[in-house]
Amino acid sequence: MHYVKAKTILSAKNGMNLYRGCSHGCIYCDSRSKVYNMQHSFEDIEIKSNAIELLEKALKGKRKKCMIGMGSMTDPYIPLEQEIQNTRKALELIYKYDFGVTLITKSSSILRDLDILKAINSKTKCVIQMTLTTFDEKLCKIIEPNVSSSKERFETLKILNQNNIPTIVWFTPILPFINDTEENLTGILDYCIKAKVHGIICFGMGLTLREGNREYFYGKLDKYFPRLKEKYIQTYGTNYILNSLNSKYLMNIFYKTCKEHNIMCDNNDIFQYLNTFESKEIADKVQPELF
Repeated sequence: MHYVKAKTILSAKNGMNLYRGCSHGCIYCDSRSKVYNMQHSFEDIEIKSNAIELLEKALKGKRKKCMIGMGSMTDPYIPLEQEIQNTRKALELIYKYDFGVTLITKSSSILRDLDILKAINSKTKCVIQMTLTTFDEKLCKIIEPNVSSSKERFETLKILNQNNIPTIVWFTPILPFINDTEENLTGILDYCIKAKVHGIICFGMGLTLREGNREYFYGKLDKYFPRLKEKYIQTYGTNYILNSLNSKYLMNIFYKTCKEHNIMCDNNDIFQYLNTFESKEIADKVQPELF
């Protein structure tokens, strides 16, 4: 890990990444792409030393309350968070200044902060987004080696629901010839139904590859799925979008199941929901004392 001093922390759309780089090791990670111009090893986590100071200044200066987004590029709950605790500190500030929050993670470590998530949700809105791609646990350890297992993430989603915190699942990416099967789809959908998720984001059955993450992905295919790289190259060439050959069939199942169980599945509707700030009235007008 290494430290840098940042100039800003919030993007124009009120998103932020407290860390840059990742140690999860997901074989398909788009954040490795050269387009993001990372000047250090992806596993050498960059920590913004003044992130919390910048965030407080930014929140104080906002005229209008909004949703704050976390984790679009780097999971807020990478293992280093247990030591640095910038995610926890950021959530405390979001609670303090009455903003809403939504974050994306693949880690059950988020339950460490269940108290502050509940507190935020009692005043405004807190929505947790959890990636689920692979129902088979052995396969999960290959393509997402250093994160919570799919079953652990499922159990986390259930706990969040039990605490009235809405959840969104990212069912993406789907790797052609690896997890683009009906069995995998129905397994993940069953998890979502049982965990009572509010919505599922799905961009179709496939993945994207570009310079940087393509080379890393193909290297892992050579290691874990011999000769599959050649099949990818033969089928897709250097395409950016690699749609599963089973995409149409699987998407029909996806939409049908979501409709049957009243799970939001229109991506535009979900993103509008995630970006919509809500303020809730506390019956006794007294906020919970956390700190």
